[in-house]
Amino acid sequence: MTGVPELKISGLRVSIDGKEILKGVDLHVRGGEVHAIMGPNGTGKSTLASALMGHPKYTVTDGSVMLDGQDVLAMHVDERARAGLFLAMQYPSEVTGVSNANFMRMALNARRGEGQEVPVLKFHRDLQNKMKALSMDPEFAQRYLNEGFSGGEKKRNEILQMSVLEPRIAILDEIDSGLDIDALRIVAEGVNAQKRPEFGLLMITHYQRLLQYIQPDYVHVMMQGRIVRSGGRELAEELEAKGYDWLKAELGIADETVSATV
Repeated sequence: MTGVPELKISGLRVSIDGKEILKGVDLHVRGGEVHAIMGPNGTGKSTLASALMGHPKYTVTDGSVMLDGQDVLAMHVDERARAGLFLAMQYPSEVTGVSNANFMRMALNARRGEGQEVPVLKFHRDLQNKMKALSMDPEFAQRYLNEGFSGGEKKRNEILQMSVLEPRIAILDEIDSGLDIDALRIVAEGVNAQKRPEFGLLMITHYQRLLQYIQPDYVHVMMQGRIVRSGGRELAEELEAKGYDWLKAELGIADETVSATV
């Protein structure tokens, strides 16, 4: 599909093992926009990312998610990816026996569809160029997917996958966690290189420092499973300076009780 992408989330409610985590999330992300979701631990940020990609642990009980007019919630996980939705995971899995290069080439061909497969030589040439931009050793192309990678290498590999697949809407779930300043800068440069009208970005982060490298157009604060405040980059700067207690007090929100794993 061509044109400017659009992800529209309306009234999304999500439960885990019968416990409601997301309690009516509304969000609208268009191509060319960078949205950041911030908030204390355990407020549902990662639950939102996983639910959007169709993780079986999460049950959607109400609401809708539309990507370019298509019902995302009616799609299987692979269909969501082919439609142009991408998730850079907080904790990428290791897959023994599948090389980085083979995994990404198969994923790219599946995304492009039958009859539009990328030629092998062109794929490997493009992959090496993208790896060089992320300061990744060329040998990583032949290593098993994420096996033996450091935390920072796994995060770079997620951004490499995003660069190869060229999704319409990308979700970055705490891509900055565990990165030192140099690695964060390289990852951010890789993300910024993808910015274009046909690409929308939703970043989930705890820290304002990521937003110093990837400038958001919109900042949203999530608490108790809802987006409670939205604004521009100045909102992130205010949170960095003052924390979240002032906003909790202003909104009459008690301390979060949701598990920090969500």
